[in-house]
Amino acid sequence: MLCLLLLAGAGCSRQAPAAHSPGSQPAAPRERQEGEGDMTEKVTRTDAEWKALLSPEQYQVMRRKGTERAFSGEYVHLEEDGAYLCAACGNELFGSEAKFDSGTGWPSFWKPAAEQAVSTSPDESLGVSRTEVLCSRCGAHLGHVFADGPQPTGLRYCINSVALSFSGERNAPQKGTASATFAAGCFWGVEAAFRKAHGVTSTSVGYTGGLKENPTYEEVCSGATGHAEAVQVEYDPSVVSYEELLEAFWNCHNPTVPHASGRARQYRSAIFYHSPEQQSAALASKERLERSGRVSSQVTTEIVPLGRFWRAEEYHQRYLEKQGGESCEIP
Repeated sequence: MLCLLLLAGAGCSRQAPAAHSPGSQPAAPRERQEGEGDMTEKVTRTDAEWKALLSPEQYQVMRRKGTERAFSGEYVHLEEDGAYLCAACGNELFGSEAKFDSGTGWPSFWKPAAEQAVSTSPDESLGVSRTEVLCSRCGAHLGHVFADGPQPTGLRYCINSVALSFSGERNAPQKGTASATFAAGCFWGVEAAFRKAHGVTSTSVGYTGGLKENPTYEEVCSGATGHAEAVQVEYDPSVVSYEELLEAFWNCHNPTVPHASGRARQYRSAIFYHSPEQQSAALASKERLERSGRVSSQVTTEIVPLGRFWRAEEYHQRYLEKQGGESCEIP
C-alpha cells in the first residue's frame, strides 16, 4: 500500500469565410449515437463562457460552425511530428502520421487519433449533404469529412486550423517507465505526495486542461486559462502499477468537493489519461471508490484525455522539498 501525504483541502494560499468544398458524401464513419463507445467525460460551458475563452475567429468557427479561408490556417503545411488537439478543450483529435496534403487549403487527415476522438453529424446547411466533424469531448465544430481521401480509410477529414492546437510532444516516458498525470489541488503538495511513492522515478508540476498555450502561473491563477494545476508522474510499472497510483491519488485529496463550493477551477480534481487503458482503469477505480463507502458524496473528479502539459516555472518544481515543508497550508 502506498504511504502518501493526506491533503485535506483543495488549494493553497500563495504569493465572411469560404465554405469547404462539398466533395462526395462519405459512406463512413457512421454517426455515433450518444454514449456509444465513448467514455470521455464531456466539457460543457455556456455560450458566454466559450465566447470569453476563445478568440473571435475560434468562436466563429467552433461554436458558430464557420469556416476559415482556404490556405489561411497555420497548420495547412505543417509537417512536424506530433498531435493535433482541440483548441477548445485539449482533446487529442489527429496524429501527424495521418496528415496528408489534399491540396484543398485546409489540414487534412485520413483517420482520427482514436475512434472516440471525434463524432459526426449530417449537415445540410449549404443545400448539399455533408458530414460535419465535431470534437467528441466539447462538441466544437471542426470541419467536415469526405469520401475522397487516401487508403486505407478512403476518408478526408477536412479540418479548420483555427480549431486545432499542435503539440510536438506526446509526453513519451523514458524506456522502461510510464507516465501519469493528476490534478488534486495545490500542485506543491500533490507533487510532494507522489514523490514519496515507491516506484515513482520523477515528477514535474505544470498546467493542463485549459486553452492558453504556455501559460504563466499568474495567468492560471486568474481563472481565465481554464488550466488545472497538475503533476506529471513518471513511474516504473514493474514496481508500482497505475491502479496503485490511482489509489494514492484518491488518498491525497478530497475528490468530492464540487467546484461550486469555493474550489478554484485551477484546483479541480482531475485524472488526465494518456491512453485508453488508463481511461478504463481510472473509470473503474472511480466507480469502486464510490461503491466502497469511503466517500459520503458523489466523486466530482474529471476523467479526461491529456492535452498539452505545460511545465510550470522552475521555482514551483519540488517547491516544498526546497522549502523544507511537507504539505500546503490549505485555507
